[in-house]
Amino acid sequence: MRSHRAVLFDVDGVLLDTGGFFDRIWAAWAATRSLDPAWVVAHTHGRRTADVLAEVAPHLDPAAERAALDALVRAELRAVRPVTGAANLLESLGGMPWAIVTSGSRWFVGGCFRTLGLPMPPIAVFDEDVRAGKPSPEGYLVAARRLGVAPAECVVVEDAPRGVAAARSAGCTVIAVATTHTPTELREADACLSTLADVAEVLHQERGEP
Repeated sequence: MRSHRAVLFDVDGVLLDTGGFFDRIWAAWAATRSLDPAWVVAHTHGRRTADVLAEVAPHLDPAAERAALDALVRAELRAVRPVTGAANLLESLGGMPWAIVTSGSRWFVGGCFRTLGLPMPPIAVFDEDVRAGKPSPEGYLVAARRLGVAPAECVVVEDAPRGVAAARSAGCTVIAVATTHTPTELREADACLSTLADVAEVLHQERGEP
């Protein structure tokens, strides 16, 4: 894999271990709206809340439902944990420019990072910052532009097929980490690794550091 000038990270499933957390939130919300929880959860992974609501509950007021979901999330926020190796991976970047590109909201991601002691990068693209969520490449293109680095010079770390598709459409190299999906589901990535420690090693080797 060629050398890169910047790293762009997805958040949920890459830096924050939120898969089971959000499955529970969406299932609880669906049950109160007479929707099949399993069906709703199947439509949520790697997507913005607004996009999920538009698909699974077009008959409901999106602002009211977003507020209800946010209330459920706030009540359980302390259950969120970092993905194993997240802090070490970010520390290992040294002076390499990096950013996050997430389908999560600014308040949620910022709150989790502060609580867990993870550093927030100067460049962060949230749910609210884009018109179209993944698999649209918009978020990754915005992050690359704000960093002043061409997309082709960015490597993206993703865990979901939608995110992989978004990064590839943006023209980035993609490393998938199989934390929430199988390697087969992530086959469109340029590489698929098992852990964040493996990702850190690849980035370390890429920079040619001893």
